[in-house]
Amino acid sequence: MALAQSRTRTFIDPQVVARLAAVPLFSRRAMLGNVSGIHTSPHRGASVEFAEYRRYVPGDDLRRLDWRAYGRSDRFYVKEFEADTNLRLCLVLDTSGSMNFGSGPITKLEYARKLIGTLAYIAIQQGDAVGLHCIADKVVRDIPPRRTPSHLRGLFDVLEHTQPTGETELVTTLHELAETIRQRALIVIVSDFFVDPQELKQAFEHMRFRKHDVTAFHLLDQQEIDFKFQRPMRFLDMEGGPSIFAEPNDIIDRYQRAMHGYLDEMKAITLESAVDYQRIQIDQDYEQVLFQFLAARTRGKRT
Repeated sequence: MALAQSRTRTFIDPQVVARLAAVPLFSRRAMLGNVSGIHTSPHRGASVEFAEYRRYVPGDDLRRLDWRAYGRSDRFYVKEFEADTNLRLCLVLDTSGSMNFGSGPITKLEYARKLIGTLAYIAIQQGDAVGLHCIADKVVRDIPPRRTPSHLRGLFDVLEHTQPTGETELVTTLHELAETIRQRALIVIVSDFFVDPQELKQAFEHMRFRKHDVTAFHLLDQQEIDFKFQRPMRFLDMEGGPSIFAEPNDIIDRYQRAMHGYLDEMKAITLESAVDYQRIQIDQDYEQVLFQFLAARTRGKRT
């Protein structure tokens, strides 16, 4: 599949994609795809990965009888194997106003485009279906999963033209997606997650209850963590709230305590919800971030 399908995308680096494509994208949970693929299915099939023995019942395929087990036990057993299938990768992009922030050369949304675009390409290349949900105060754009190269071109068009605006209703929208994404999926959420962690935990647990495999890429700017300013500043709410004029030195201690408490809580709730949590500063090399993510899933794909 040619990477440059019509024109160069600023968020896709062909060399990065070529290097990362050598590491497959695996789900941590069994998937229910509709074609053969590389992911574990909850059903039994005919792959070479042995799963277990089962007592023979009339109608079973006689070719799967294990005669050695019969010789040892004088009973008929058939071999069960893991079935492999494809997955649905549902990419959820936060497009609220705060995603337009970046103190360096790149904003959170621009960084998110690189992550999502690269993951989408890798998944399509290995035969998986990919969908995209752009959300702010609601689902702004909704592209159902498909597995064709032409579908990828349309997904990239939406990704390229999406602009950050509006308030965050992330928790409510994630609850909606937990119900509307009916088939088991790998759901990758890319956001700055500026919401109540306990409310977010409920949304994550809702997705887990629906048997989805959830990954959260938590994007942060270094300035949001350090809060280092040299003079009084007017701080603007990028999602439409009132501005605040403050002397940073007067509030830096309280701010950093609140930020560190929030980050600790995010780590705790994602651990409790079995979410694959990736905290990222947007000055990090996104290729290295994705490589570590993919490699970790490869090591744990059968757990």
